[in-house]
Amino acid sequence: MTETVHILLVDDDPAENLIMRGMMRKVKSARILLHYCETIDAALAFINSGKPVAMVLIDNQLPPQADFRETVPAIRRQGFIGPIGVISTSLDDPYFQKFEEYGADFRIDKAELDPTAIEFILREYMAKK
Repeated sequence: MTETVHILLVDDDPAENLIMRGMMRKVKSARILLHYCETIDAALAFINSGKPVAMVLIDNQLPPQADFRETVPAIRRQGFIGPIGVISTSLDDPYFQKFEEYGADFRIDKAELDPTAIEFILREYMAKK
């Protein structure tokens, strides 16, 4: 039986939700239930609701916050201890080199995010439960 993994996607662009849903359906190693929030406030409310969340994928830029250096610590302050991945259209900014200092477990360029990358992320970070 395939394991079910609850992933929370936090991205202010609803199109990313559609793209990620299609991608998650192609992952073979797990049944992924993708939950979606457009804002960090909605994501924090979702996490506090008691609904299952095994992993958070969060867009680097979520207005009105500047970037993941503000949003990821907010998620950690809510007591979320699972893996958090920062997704971005560019990882060129120097602050991405210190992503772990802000509570993120990994970062990935949106262009590199595909079913194979999701499979790797699940193997790498969900095995550490």
